[in-house]
Amino acid sequence: MKAQLFEITHTTLYRYHSPVLSSYNLMRLTPRRDERQKCLAHTIEITPTPGAQSVHTDYFGNEVTFASLALPHQELCITSRSKVTVSPPYMPDSSETPAWETVGAYCISDRSRPALEAAEFLFASPQVPIGPGFANYATPSFTPRRPILEAVLDLTERIFHDFTFDPTATTVATPLEEVLANRRGVCQDFAHFQIACLRSLGLPARYVSGYLETVPPPGCPKLTGADASHAWISVYCPGIGWIDMDPTNNLVPSMSHVTLAWGRDYGDVCPVRGVVSGGECPTLSVAVDVVALEEPGIGVL
Repeated sequence: MKAQLFEITHTTLYRYHSPVLSSYNLMRLTPRRDERQKCLAHTIEITPTPGAQSVHTDYFGNEVTFASLALPHQELCITSRSKVTVSPPYMPDSSETPAWETVGAYCISDRSRPALEAAEFLFASPQVPIGPGFANYATPSFTPRRPILEAVLDLTERIFHDFTFDPTATTVATPLEEVLANRRGVCQDFAHFQIACLRSLGLPARYVSGYLETVPPPGCPKLTGADASHAWISVYCPGIGWIDMDPTNNLVPSMSHVTLAWGRDYGDVCPVRGVVSGGECPTLSVAVDVVALEEPGIGVL
């Protein structure tokens, strides 16, 4: 099967008005490795140089880099560089997937490892509540005995049309009930909302963070740093596994989506998280470049 080769640079820059005396950071910036995504190379460069740095794997199988700096600094620059191949996903005939009502019960009753792992994503999490408001929104898509993939595709399309992408409408702390009421937000909000809808109906869904290659308008050059960190979801389908959905763009993620990490919600997969001692008035800037090294559709073996 053909695969698309990408070179990705993700730069995170913190600036402070007064010196930070020490800082401790966790970074989930290493692309995942699975049956359709291969991470061929990955490095993280940190300036100033950390006094200690280590790598471990978290509960969800994401690679996490820890770094501590114990010297005064007013800037912290973290640059992640990756080379990744992405293959097309397998998409079953949606009409042949199981009835949605059977999926949650299957994950609870089946003792296989995939079902047990999926069952962990049936419940509310810190940033994804469950409740009747989310279930009511989802219900028109989940008619009795409808195949789960048909229903999820319909829900994805409805979210895309009903919600407006507005980066000024929310923050990381905006409650999901407010996102539903105002129907505005960003990819993180739409992913959280779709997960809340699915879990409120008793279906397992997880949050996925990664990158989306952007394509400039015809005749316009691609701007450096203009690609994006992105968020989407996965829903579990017995007999098939996890199927990704992108409600922000109303599509099934394919070869332009690169997966970094997954978990219950954004809190489990934040690309960079840390604590500092000292420092005032921090500013943050992020630049992402996703460069296809082959022409679309050519890829590498």
